[in-house]
Amino acid sequence: MELISIIVPVYNMEKYLERCVNSVIAQTYGNIEIILVDDGSTDNSPAMCDAYARKDARVRVVHKSNGGLSDARNAGLAIAEGRYIGYVDSDDWIEPDMYEKMYHACADNGAPLAVCRYACEAASDECKAADKAKIAKEYGDNGDECSNDDSDVVLLSRDELLKIYISGHDRYIIYNSAWSKLYRRDLVEGILFPKGRNSEDIMYTTRAFCRLDRAAYIDKPLYHYVLDRKDSIMNVSKGERMFRDEIPFWREHIACIRDMVSDEMADLAAYHFWRRLLFYYIDMKKAGGENEKYARKLIDEIKSDRAEIDRVYKSGMVSKGDMARMRLFRLSPQAYATTVRLYDSVIIPLRQDIKKHGSIEKGS
Repeated sequence: MELISIIVPVYNMEKYLERCVNSVIAQTYGNIEIILVDDGSTDNSPAMCDAYARKDARVRVVHKSNGGLSDARNAGLAIAEGRYIGYVDSDDWIEPDMYEKMYHACADNGAPLAVCRYACEAASDECKAADKAKIAKEYGDNGDECSNDDSDVVLLSRDELLKIYISGHDRYIIYNSAWSKLYRRDLVEGILFPKGRNSEDIMYTTRAFCRLDRAAYIDKPLYHYVLDRKDSIMNVSKGERMFRDEIPFWREHIACIRDMVSDEMADLAAYHFWRRLLFYYIDMKKAGGENEKYARKLIDEIKSDRAEIDRVYKSGMVSKGDMARMRLFRLSPQAYATTVRLYDSVIIPLRQDIKKHGSIEKGS
């Protein structure tokens, strides 16, 4: 029963903090220290953190000036004493047995990392059922399909883990978040979150994955991620965040994999990075307005990679559909956007209608 340090960054979270911290305090794994990092909050969060520390000796509080999520996590990491490190965001909450399951998944399998499935939650009770279903679909929360066997832990090699992380998987959901994982301390020794940047989890997770030899995947949603909070940093300046943080981090992610793993795995990461740029382009076109400038910048991003795209797309790892999409985009980005819009508005509804009527006929 080794010590687990659970780091909870807190910034103006009085509305959500009680649910979050109570869920951590209630863990069935008892040997934990809970580090609440008050990142210069101006609401009642600092007093709430101190009250928790007075009630539970396992709670430690750090008060610091505002430096952002990465800086707060680093401050918690600097004083953490645990053999294992976990992160929980203060607007989220966790299942009571999350860290017990993750610890045993690591310890019983000699794995320096455990990853669990997560469930996406709406911040507001007024969120429509259709919106919740969309959240679940887009973020991989197909919880009904997950295993109900508490002992069902899937052991993955480094390359298996990376392929799922990079390419996705029909069943195993491995996101770049720091909060859905338990790290053995030596795995992340020397790795810090980049201060003043968003999408900071991308490189923290990538570096950890490249260092390990095996990981344990728990096919159960043990973490509840609140997605649509209005003042979340994930809902602010999407285009600006994309070019300042996400795209540079994804490029660094490719370079890290090339340096620490293999050229083949890095090429796979590059292929999925370019697929991501095409999705970003459609998002910016749909948003319109000032986002058109970001759509144009995405065209330039892909043009700058022309030689590498040609090399990787001829390697045999790229699907025919993706080859056709990239070819059309490079021929005419506007024609690509129009084709995607028609596909989404005409072809997909038509397929759904055919499928629906086919099911009715079979049942009649």
